[in-house]
Amino acid sequence: MLEGNRVSRISVRGFAVASATAVTTVGAVVGVASGSTGQPSNEAEAATASDATLLADVPVGQQAQVQTSSLQQQAQTQAIAADTAAQKTAEESARKKAAEDAIAKQQDAQAAKEKAEQEAKEREEAKKQAASRSATRDASSFAPQSSYSVAQIQSMARSMVPSGQFQCFSNIVDHESSWNYKAVNASSGAYGLFQALPAGKYASAGADWQTNPATQIKWGLNYMNSRYGSPCEAWSFWQANHWY
Repeated sequence: MLEGNRVSRISVRGFAVASATAVTTVGAVVGVASGSTGQPSNEAEAATASDATLLADVPVGQQAQVQTSSLQQQAQTQAIAADTAAQKTAEESARKKAAEDAIAKQQDAQAAKEKAEQEAKEREEAKKQAASRSATRDASSFAPQSSYSVAQIQSMARSMVPSGQFQCFSNIVDHESSWNYKAVNASSGAYGLFQALPAGKYASAGADWQTNPATQIKWGLNYMNSRYGSPCEAWSFWQANHWY
């Protein structure tokens, strides 16, 4: 029995009972108060009866306070769980964002590298083309002769065509005229080292184009550079098409 408002014991298990329904609690208390001596049928029922007895030990005026404290404790536990879940979600989002940023930076770095390599390649190609356009000797520097041998014409070409482009240049002349600066195509009228058609095209390089192979070489080099970029590019086209 309770004496006044004295509380003999309150346990944590009583808090759990306080959150149960009032009917269950009252029924358990009545069962104890009636002097029932029967044993619970199992451990769960025994625990429920014990918890109900502990709640019964709490003065009636304080039972509501105990129930409120239990609910507050439950709410606090749920809030902590919610905070933990939110923290995990935030951490996962942060990891995902960091991974995406790392991939984006890697892609940007690769794109920048490829762009730099392409620009360097273009600059190098521009230098090569510029070098191919700058003849080491002008046609006007050769003294006129009444006739020229193949060796003399080839020597002229070597001094006028950049060394890195000479072999390609020579390949085209070999196929077009075999280095004969007076070669004429009987059917078309194409003329000279490069079989220009019409033959008068050579005049843009000099009025003496019919008798001076250096003038023809100057015209042929300018033609290859302006139309294909270099003698080697012209030779590549010739190999694919057998004309240029």
